Amino acid sequence: MKKRILVTGGAGFIGANLVRRLLSEENHVICVDNLYTGRMENIEELLSNPEFEFINHNIIEPLYIDNLDEIYNLACPASPPHYQKSPTYTTKTCILGILNMLELANKNHATIMQFSTSEVYGSPLVHPQVETYRGNVNPIGIRACYDEGKRCAETLCFDYNREFGTQIKVIRIFNTYGPMMDPKDGRVVSNLIIQALKGEDITLYGDGTQTRSFCYVDDLVEGIIRMMNSTQDFLGPVNLGNPQEFTINELKDLILEMIDTNSKVVYKDLPKDDPLQRKPDITIAKKVLNGWEPKIPLREGLKKTIEYFKGII
Repeated sequence: MKKRILVTGGAGFIGANLVRRLLSEENHVICVDNLYTGRMENIEELLSNPEFEFINHNIIEPLYIDNLDEIYNLACPASPPHYQKSPTYTTKTCILGILNMLELANKNHATIMQFSTSEVYGSPLVHPQVETYRGNVNPIGIRACYDEGKRCAETLCFDYNREFGTQIKVIRIFNTYGPMMDPKDGRVVSNLIIQALKGEDITLYGDGTQTRSFCYVDDLVEGIIRMMNSTQDFLGPVNLGNPQEFTINELKDLILEMIDTNSKVVYKDLPKDDPLQRKPDITIAKKVLNGWEPKIPLREGLKKTIEYFKGII
């Protein structure tokens, strides 16, 4: 059945991929983005689609739209250079934004999905990270605007569910990569690919032994759709990510193997509060979301991502 769906942050990396999937399933999609980090290039080709609407709006301010079935709340700067640019703005987007979207969900009797993050686990003392782990976050650190903002947003979702019966879904996204990433977002995959393609120095922070788990965006979107379609009594939070763990040095070596470049590797100091390990436990996702797990190997996903960046730089 055709749904009327709102996607906040729909011009961003994950949002633009999600919007395309929702449109492919013959839904009517309303994309809300103030283009703070979202990019019109990601959605330009969709503007001629009669089932797609774009609204330039900041969800810090209330939004009034009727007859919505679902809301996907992605609106928030999501990479450290972006969310640290104005930490107070980031916190406002996390907290005031979800408050406005929860109110909108209530008025429409719509299901709302909050896009939370592995950053709620901080620099984890439990590995891999399970949803019951309460995290190790520095509440006054330079990353706290995002980490604590997302933690508070989760709190508000569950409080609205308990107090008002709001239909919620909460997902915690781990490192994701793929086409439509912003080449200037400062994330490790985009950084290394862009630097290698341009023949610039490859910058690694720390000694490169810190680990991450990289999920290709199509796999993530499949998990998102399954979560939205899960039973009404399953609220989350649920980890969505790839449990295969790589060191940053291994990622660098693979990218340099795939791109012919004269780039040199330069090591710099690790940013404050940057986690040394990050790996999701996806036991709950596999059990509840019909066996969901990532399918696309890192090499295959990187090949597609490299081809995308070759076309835009």
